[in-house]
Amino acid sequence: MNPAGESDRSRPSATLFDAIGGEPTFRKLVDEFYAGVATDPLLRPMYPEEDLGPAADRLTLFLIQYWGGPNTYSAQRGHPRLRMRHAPFRIGVAERDAWLRHMRRAVDRLDLPQEHATALWAYLERAAFFMVNVMEDPA
Repeated sequence: MNPAGESDRSRPSATLFDAIGGEPTFRKLVDEFYAGVATDPLLRPMYPEEDLGPAADRLTLFLIQYWGGPNTYSAQRGHPRLRMRHAPFRIGVAERDAWLRHMRRAVDRLDLPQEHATALWAYLERAAFFMVNVMEDPA
């Protein structure tokens, strides 16, 4: 899949899902990420739910599926359509950078072998840039 969740031939053939420890590792990644989002004044308002748990579950299931784990995300929610699902939210450079800052901290906390951390980060960075839907931040 590309950052939009569509099929992509460049997807790794061996599953990163298995190589980094499966579901527990992805849950830890997402838990660490949302710990930062919970107190971020720019990102937190994008999550209308009082509890970040449902958003964390959706991201966890998406990442698990993308990296070769079970397809629970698609079974529950259909095609990822990430751009469409995020279209209602203003995502500019500042939001992208805040998202990447929290995700970088989360990836670093996993203490993965370098090749796996690099592959994971490269995807997350591409996805974050892909999600920007506001070309110019207001001055």
